[in-house]
Amino acid sequence: MTNERLHGHTTQVRPTVLVTRAEDIPYERWEDYADRLVEAGARPLEIRLESWSVGASAPPHAGLVLTGGADIDPARYGEAPAERAGTPDPRRDAFELTLLQDALERDIPVLAICRGHQLLNVAYGGSLLQHLEDREPHRARRGADGETIDSGWHDVDLVAGSRLARLLGRERVRTNSRHHQAVTLDRVAPGLTVAGTTAEVVEALEDPAKTWVQSVQWHPERPENAAPFRPLFEDFALACAEVASRVRGETR
Repeated sequence: MTNERLHGHTTQVRPTVLVTRAEDIPYERWEDYADRLVEAGARPLEIRLESWSVGASAPPHAGLVLTGGADIDPARYGEAPAERAGTPDPRRDAFELTLLQDALERDIPVLAICRGHQLLNVAYGGSLLQHLEDREPHRARRGADGETIDSGWHDVDLVAGSRLARLLGRERVRTNSRHHQAVTLDRVAPGLTVAGTTAEVVEALEDPAKTWVQSVQWHPERPENAAPFRPLFEDFALACAEVASRVRGETR
């Protein structure tokens, strides 16, 4: 088996990363997640909600990406649905929470994006603001795009000393976001630390007690926003490669 170079480290194979895939969401392309992972040196493997069943074992993997999608069932954090909340999919919640809890227990790297960012907070015992009344800056205004909800663009302030700030080498980043629910400063779960904010909205979370657990509210996988966030995917892929190497060593 030929060795490959992964950002300065030699590894026998690209690490396999599970990437969740569920219902079709406007402007959401699973292939964008896959493309960013391939560029970073990982091997994306989709795991579909439609083929998942309770108690099923996931394929062997060294990392997990939780993708964007519909609102999380507020019953998961002990609240009734707000008037403006979307229709949840409890089966998807169970699907992704099962994968996430397994990854956390085994200390497998996790990258949680958009809905995944919110789910990470809920999994740790936090809650969500069920509707942001102001569309901007978190999603585009209704206008030329009719009734579609496209990305809003805005700056995120990164917390000094966070993994995200170190990886990106800056204190502020321009992001594309498309969400109406949010983690807010007063709803952050125990065990997670804030890595980025826009006013009261928490845009990024980390678990400093784990090898690599990072979430972002925006969409770094989208092609128009991929370049500045390539270091995020590369560092994630490297962490996954180290896990894969460790597992191979344990099974020899």
